Amino acid sequence: MIDLQKIRRAAGNIEGMIHRTPVMTSGRLDKLAGNEVFLKSEHLQKTGSFKIRGAANKVGLAAKEGVTHVVTASSGNHGQAVACVAGMLSIRATIVVPEDVSPAKASAIRAYGGQIVKCGLTSAERIPEAVRIAGDDGGVFIPPYDDPEIMAGQGTAGLEILEQVPGCGAIFVPVGGGGLIAGILSAVKQTRPDVRVIGVEPDTANDTQLSLEAGRRIAIGATGTIADGLRTAIPGELTFPIVREALDDLITVTDMEIRKAMTILFEGAKQVVEPSGATALAGLLSGKTGIRGMRVSVVLSGGNVTPADYGRLLL
Repeated sequence: MIDLQKIRRAAGNIEGMIHRTPVMTSGRLDKLAGNEVFLKSEHLQKTGSFKIRGAANKVGLAAKEGVTHVVTASSGNHGQAVACVAGMLSIRATIVVPEDVSPAKASAIRAYGGQIVKCGLTSAERIPEAVRIAGDDGGVFIPPYDDPEIMAGQGTAGLEILEQVPGCGAIFVPVGGGGLIAGILSAVKQTRPDVRVIGVEPDTANDTQLSLEAGRRIAIGATGTIADGLRTAIPGELTFPIVREALDDLITVTDMEIRKAMTILFEGAKQVVEPSGATALAGLLSGKTGIRGMRVSVVLSGGNVTPADYGRLLL
């Protein structure tokens, strides 16, 4: 696990660069879920996702060491976060994105001052290209998830949940590369080990599920899940051992279940959440964990979606 003190130091490092996002409730959600539900609203975070937590910690530490150019690989949200933080710190940022990157996310990266390079469709293609660019240009690679400082930054969301939701019994977290859930697991299990942490993954991007079943990291091919932020090809080398050691449960959901969760969030809570951001709620509403009558928190991890895509996805 990531040391709890490292996560607490990250909270201090990123203060002033991120929002302490609110926790919201909805009576309709409570009835649908059969639980008392608290929505950790990372879709209202700066740059529209939780990713700025890890980026602010990692890029901020690099800037203190005199780094002037950072490079990363991202389907969009991490890239926006790195570009935003780099802009705050007046350093250059290059973001390697997939060929089918969301137009909204590409536009946002450029608006934050990041330079875009397109490469492939999976993280297995993007990351080597970003590492190459960093090496050729004297930059520093900022991993999207597989890094202790990134995980520590993401773990600050877990510390906030424990403070904001007294008596929380379970936390539902979306799973992509594993940086968010590894960070939250590290924060929660070293503070409140009794709190269950449930991972939720798209059923067509289930590299973590397959890896847990095999007891080792399993790679999958490209996926077309609507949850574009969770389209990782293989769990992180550093994140997976934490997930394997500490995760209480992992469930998968369909794209239709994600769309239903997005629609419920819009109708019942008036919140605009992207598919990846609604995946954890889809997991709770699926009932697959059997959790009932409990106080639970759900991480809404992002809200970056175009109006056209959003309208098309709602049911």
